[in-house]
Amino acid sequence: MKFSLINFFKNKILYQQAFIHRSYLNEHKNFNLKSNERLEFLGDAVLELIVSLYLFNKYPDYPEGKLTAIRAKFVQTQTLSLAAQRLDLGNNLKLSKGEKNANGNQNPSILANTFEALIGAIYQDQGFDKTYDFVLNNLLKPAQKLFADKLPKDYKSHLQEFVQSQGKKTPKYKVVESLGPDHNKTFKVAVLVKSNKIAEGTGKSKQQAEQQAAKTALAILRTKT
Repeated sequence: MKFSLINFFKNKILYQQAFIHRSYLNEHKNFNLKSNERLEFLGDAVLELIVSLYLFNKYPDYPEGKLTAIRAKFVQTQTLSLAAQRLDLGNNLKLSKGEKNANGNQNPSILANTFEALIGAIYQDQGFDKTYDFVLNNLLKPAQKLFADKLPKDYKSHLQEFVQSQGKKTPKYKVVESLGPDHNKTFKVAVLVKSNKIAEGTGKSKQQAEQQAAKTALAILRTKT
């Protein structure tokens, strides 16, 4: 493990409960803690909020449908189970003998649920900001690399960072032309830096045209540095 999870917690009981699979309690009727299912319920909601907030800020021009599709990649069972594996959560799980024999500590569904339970426990123990940081470092950043070729490129953000690194003001976008009927328009957008037009882009929406313009502008400006 990259760091000690149990030392991360103030309330060690919350940490312990995050790893109690319901099958364990079937064989340990007098165990003094409940299963992790309630924490999983809470963690699922907190995780969805954190991922939504992250994507909302990272992709300011994307519509709800596209954001929902991207979020689905981050919170799918496979992605969450990989995060759990990186944290070695499976070795901490309390499982029934049957689940152990069936390699339940390697089961993607159980690992994903445990990761969500851990999120719920961290939220209860540390609050939202610490939970956000944990998810960012242990799910979002690693998954961002994993999906690098599948996630949309935010060229506007890249262009803004590049231009500001050159000591210039934030680029501005201007619709130059719109063609076609309302239900099927094509937009042409120019991107300007210090009132100078750097490039143009076209698309079926203003946002799409702006991204295309930013992509072209980035290529132009990088050849000049």
